[in-house]
Amino acid sequence: MAADAIPLRTRLVPAMARGFIGRCPHCGQGRIFGRFLKVRPECDSCGLELHHHRADDLPPYVVIFIVAHIVGYLILETESAYEVPLWVEMGVWPAFTLLFALILLQPVKGAVVGLQYALGMHGFATLPRSRPTHGSEETRLAAAAAGAPDRHRL
Repeated sequence: MAADAIPLRTRLVPAMARGFIGRCPHCGQGRIFGRFLKVRPECDSCGLELHHHRADDLPPYVVIFIVAHIVGYLILETESAYEVPLWVEMGVWPAFTLLFALILLQPVKGAVVGLQYALGMHGFATLPRSRPTHGSEETRLAAAAAGAPDRHRL
């Protein structure tokens, strides 16, 4: 990207999709999460600051909404179609619900961070400046201006 080019904000659906798969909503290259639910301070690839996101309560509410509807439907279907013993249901449904909720929690949180980015909420109003790639002309010119030897000529 040229030095005078203005970076464009990613649209809503692509930003949320990138967040859902755990990638930076701006560039789609860097990872959002450092640990299971811990958002990195910034993107390693494009430099987008992620530390000011506010995805606190919305992801669990969305996960509960999705999981409750799916599990509730499956329970109704199995109850009306099969004669399943109570001890089997008491063992299967809570375990399935917990596993399904844990699987969905990180992608939904990433999508919420992507939503906040796309809408310019909570500090996402400013976009990162483009970083010169390693070995690009700007990097060599800056190094030459600073008096550093050109590594490409060695």
